[in-house]
Amino acid sequence: MRVFLFAATVFFTHKLTGSVAGPESSSKKCSSQCVVSACPSPNCPSGYVPDRCNCCLVCSRGEDELCGRKNDRPCGDGLECRLCQCKMGYKVCGSDGKTCGNVCRMKAASRKALQKEREAITQAHKGPCPAPGHPNSPRYKFNFIADVVEKMAPAVVHIELFLRHPLFGRHVPLSSGSGFIISHSGLIVTNAHVVTAAATVPGRPQLSVQLHDAGSDVATIKVNPQKKLPVLSLGRSSDLRPGEFVVAIGSPFALQNTVTTGIVSTAQRDGKELGIRDSDIDYIQTDAIINDGEVIGINTLKVTAGISFAIPSDRIRRFLTESQHNKHSAGLSVLVEEMKRQNPDFPDDVTSGVLVHQVIPESPGGIEAGDVILKLNGRPLRTTDELQGALLGDGPLLLEVRRGDDELLFHIEPHVVMQ
Repeated sequence: MRVFLFAATVFFTHKLTGSVAGPESSSKKCSSQCVVSACPSPNCPSGYVPDRCNCCLVCSRGEDELCGRKNDRPCGDGLECRLCQCKMGYKVCGSDGKTCGNVCRMKAASRKALQKEREAITQAHKGPCPAPGHPNSPRYKFNFIADVVEKMAPAVVHIELFLRHPLFGRHVPLSSGSGFIISHSGLIVTNAHVVTAAATVPGRPQLSVQLHDAGSDVATIKVNPQKKLPVLSLGRSSDLRPGEFVVAIGSPFALQNTVTTGIVSTAQRDGKELGIRDSDIDYIQTDAIINDGEVIGINTLKVTAGISFAIPSDRIRRFLTESQHNKHSAGLSVLVEEMKRQNPDFPDDVTSGVLVHQVIPESPGGIEAGDVILKLNGRPLRTTDELQGALLGDGPLLLEVRRGDDELLFHIEPHVVMQ
């Protein structure tokens, strides 16, 4: 019994080692009939060769394995028997984008891939594969969209709006949208429809709506960052041509930083053609898919899949410029001359000028509510437009002011007020 068990163990071990590329035993006799169904199914990265009996396939000798001895199996495809070195010693670039030391190693990698039910690896060209960042790499040359996204995505923000539930008192999501940062201090441009009916939520970054223009659907919001923020610059939408590539980054369905691409279908599409009454905007029509560099526009309207419209960046720039000009102030807000008819204390001898209706608290100009600005830089002041135009300049202003029965002179310098 002990002899039988030992013999069975030796036979079983021999069966297991038949799948490795060891020397074949010359004592094993070949059967007169080859039963292919009884042959083992080894996994051989180096390839297959017929066994000594020319019946079953066994593993060939792989690269850097000993060969040439009695009963050693032949070397694999492309190998010659020294130390089973590859005949072609140069590096090759495989179709998987990886560099192999030689063709034989690439073929071995291909066989492993096929065994794992992956795509076979073929030779793309002699020599190593270009690095992904190499200037001659197709991935480097043609993935310009990825370059744009990598540059712009950090300055694109996701905006969530909340309302307090009237019954339960907790904040519930109302809507969401996206915007982009235009100043390191936290000024963000978005659509006006995104920031309507917003409420603050404790524990979340707070924002305040700075400017809002429902007509053009543009708004700015302000956050107070703890560090310097990345920004995007506005390009010139007037330079756009139909057929140019566009990239849209946003948050459809609250999925942040979703990227789609398309082309400019029309650089100027009149808003009236879209059924928007009293529109003075020429929208940018694109086929970038939006779901319910430089910035060339903000997506504002989707008609159907593949037809979307964006507010031109030139219109956004004009909105920002005009809004900034309106923030130049001498510390007062003015009303038109007709206000004097509503004020019984208004001096009768004043025939022109601007009545100061309200003064920003703690403003340094020295002007008070109820003052009448008679002259600006020595010239009679007749309209508020004249005063506003002067405030847009950088130079100091000389104002002649009537305060009760006194006439006063003020030398002031306009400055930007962030409200």
